[in-house]
Amino acid sequence: MATAILRFSRQLAKKHIGLLGREKCSQTSNLSKAVPCRTAVSTASGAILPKPDKTSFGLIRMTIVVVPFLYVGTLISKNFAALLEEHDIFVPEDDDDDD
Repeated sequence: MATAILRFSRQLAKKHIGLLGREKCSQTSNLSKAVPCRTAVSTASGAILPKPDKTSFGLIRMTIVVVPFLYVGTLISKNFAALLEEHDIFVPEDDDDDD
């Protein structure tokens, strides 16, 4: 089962890499003959690609994502601490400050 999933993911990755049209860089043993190949920033002819569209993540979007996950994290940790204390696995010591 796991090998079938791995095989499928490899085929899917090869398919998507082929669809992007990225050419493989020529691999030579001599470094002086190596041609730099950066298809993420340039085309096959050497022209520089335009800047990608910038997605703005403002303060509101960041808050919408961060606050629920922080809340869920605190709930999980609070419930786990209560479970540990209930089973006497970890019980904080009560310090009496009679000074």
